[in-house]
Amino acid sequence: MLLKGNVTSRSRQPDLNARSPRSLGETTMSVFDYIKQSLEASKGWASGLIQDMADAPLTQPTPNGGNHPLWVLGHLVVAESILFDQFVGGRPNRFPELESLFSIGSTPTTDGSQYPSMDELFAKWEQIRADVVAHLDSLSEEDLKGSTHAPEDFGEMFGTVGGCYIAMTTHVSFHSGQVSDARRAAGRDPLMA
Repeated sequence: MLLKGNVTSRSRQPDLNARSPRSLGETTMSVFDYIKQSLEASKGWASGLIQDMADAPLTQPTPNGGNHPLWVLGHLVVAESILFDQFVGGRPNRFPELESLFSIGSTPTTDGSQYPSMDELFAKWEQIRADVVAHLDSLSEEDLKGSTHAPEDFGEMFGTVGGCYIAMTTHVSFHSGQVSDARRAAGRDPLMA
């Protein structure tokens, strides 16, 4: 599947044979390139925002609390393992020690002694993300349509391998907004206006 295909006037069908890296001036992008770029961009944005809050990692985004940068980082690590290890791979979450702190339904606390360090969490994110990208490199377009091990009550989005990869990018972007709000709550200027 191409996001922008080479279409001939005869067929009006996209060229589905392209999976090479994009070059300057090339007008096609494979779904794999799109997913990789989305994974890299969303992680880059989130990492930059979170690292900017290293001196205030427990700053909550609202006066009523909310997900602070340290919790967001840990949650992204746990969620990526759920999506990749459990849903795609059918294996247990590789970070079970983090589940009670960062899984869906956990409540962020401003007691920093309850959490691992940012450095430890970033290292875990690097570890799982490297495995995610290596796995993506091994897939075919047909593989992206494959079924996952996600519980049915999680909905259609998590029912395919491709859907889980998309969720990895959108989930990170969603939580980046919370970190951005925490930055503002800490009195920091916006990074982009």
